[in-house]
Amino acid sequence: MKSKDILTFVVVGAVSMIISVLISNNFLATPEDREQRVEVVEPISSDFERPPEAYFNSDALNPTKTIEIKADPDSKPFGGE
Repeated sequence: MKSKDILTFVVVGAVSMIISVLISNNFLATPEDREQRVEVVEPISSDFERPPEAYFNSDALNPTKTIEIKADPDSKPFGGE
């Protein structure tokens, strides 16, 4: 290759780089598109409110209690059909 060919490649590369930067800055990504809006989240606190007494009291059902299912003493549960 001649030095003239190398200079042509460098000039064409530099010009194409400048054109591509100008096009991308003007058409593809505007400053408004670069900003994002996010939802503001309230911080978590260590305070704990007591649950309502209507649901959580000493007479309430305990869902963690073991349930036993036994055999049905009636051998014909649907009326002896």
